[in-house]
Amino acid sequence: MTAPAPPAETLRTTLATLLDGLPPKQASQAVDRLIANYRGATPTDTPILRDRADVAAYAAYRMPATFEAVHAALEALAAATPEWTPTSHTDVGGGTGAATWAVTATWPGDRTVTVLDWSDPALALGREIAAANPALKDAQWRRTRIGKDLTLAATDLVTVSYVLNELTPDDRTVLVDTAAASAQTVVIVEAGTPAGYARVIEARDRLIAAGFRIAAPCPHSAGCPIVPGVDWCHFSARVSRSSLHRQVKGGSLPYEDEKFSYVAATRLPAVAASARVIRRPQIRKGQVLLDLCESDEQLTRRTVTKRHGDLYKAARDAAWGDPWPLP
Repeated sequence: MTAPAPPAETLRTTLATLLDGLPPKQASQAVDRLIANYRGATPTDTPILRDRADVAAYAAYRMPATFEAVHAALEALAAATPEWTPTSHTDVGGGTGAATWAVTATWPGDRTVTVLDWSDPALALGREIAAANPALKDAQWRRTRIGKDLTLAATDLVTVSYVLNELTPDDRTVLVDTAAASAQTVVIVEAGTPAGYARVIEARDRLIAAGFRIAAPCPHSAGCPIVPGVDWCHFSARVSRSSLHRQVKGGSLPYEDEKFSYVAATRLPAVAASARVIRRPQIRKGQVLLDLCESDEQLTRRTVTKRHGDLYKAARDAAWGDPWPLP
């Protein structure tokens, strides 16, 4: 019997059918407008995704990258909580559901899934796309305003991906506090920019104040040692791009790198990494330079040379975002 395709492959295949019948010019215009909205500094008070054309363009433009970023964050969480598998998941501001796909790629099997968003077209298309993923066959897609009146049912896992940027500061506070009151574990992903990192750190501080411990990426639950305005913590996920994806985004390479910032916080027992590689390792002749965030709340640069034997081999295999030393 043929094994089912991995969720990432199934998602790419499903997305390839989305823009059928939509004129390329209309798709490109929708993408241009979405880029302007999502990169804007002013929170919106109406849904960015207005109709089927918008949502189809958005899905082709953003879902693969969002999937890979959230999947990377969830894999780091899973490594810190190896005995835990969520049996319920609520995706707040989930749009077309990229985070739900990432959860199924991290923890196979069925669970109770609820996607909340305030765009009916996004929810409708998300439901349509999810039909290709057996683990999402019973997912609930509900229209909800993400704001001061937000309520969430108790759940194992809440994901909030690329949402805080769209909210006012007050609504961001409500969302994080409501998630903390409702979930065992909260994962927040934002764009890997200084502003995105600042939103993640703000949420991280509120989750710690609510009694959560940090499972990833930080090797501790103390204050972030990065000085605001000097640097920011972010990571990179490699995204395979279909021919349709390249057409919509105007690129030619078969891949792109999605930069993102994230925090995974939990009330569960968790074994955080003893250190985290926070920059792309620099491989030089006979040595590897690793920039690390350490469990003693310090940022350090370690030089690993051939004299370190197996540790040197591990350093050459280490990637940006990995725990250190490698398991």
